[in-house]
Amino acid sequence: MTSQLNVDTIVDKAGSGGTNVKMGSTSTYVSDGGNVTQNLVQGLIKAWFNFKGTDTVSLLDSTNVASMTDNGTGRYTGSLSNNMGNNNYCISCVGDYDGGSGASAAHSATEHDNNSTSAFQFQSFRPSDNGYTDAQKAPAMIVGDLA
Repeated sequence: MTSQLNVDTIVDKAGSGGTNVKMGSTSTYVSDGGNVTQNLVQGLIKAWFNFKGTDTVSLLDSTNVASMTDNGTGRYTGSLSNNMGNNNYCISCVGDYDGGSGASAAHSATEHDNNSTSAFQFQSFRPSDNGYTDAQKAPAMIVGDLA
């Protein structure tokens, strides 16, 4: 027999709200159409960052990215705060290399073989000639399994 729980608010034992409520890695949700279920934890973004790749490289904001290192024009290494479960994660990114003039840079993690569970390679290049260029501003997100 199945049961249903209807509540307005979930709180922890201390009554401090939902901040300490944990969800198991097998938690699922029902699709919008109600026809399929999906694993909630696997579908979450595991890290994201926005960084400035010119002059002194710096993170503007991030979750689960501890630092970015400049490896030369248009090449960077990111360090994760919490390790990924394997090297097969995906990085999706966009950005610009010309200070907002509309010139976009293509960013990639093409050196994926150099990625590890704790760090990733990141590159910025001009689509017009595929030349490496420093990223003026580059936001990205990482999906995959955390360790």
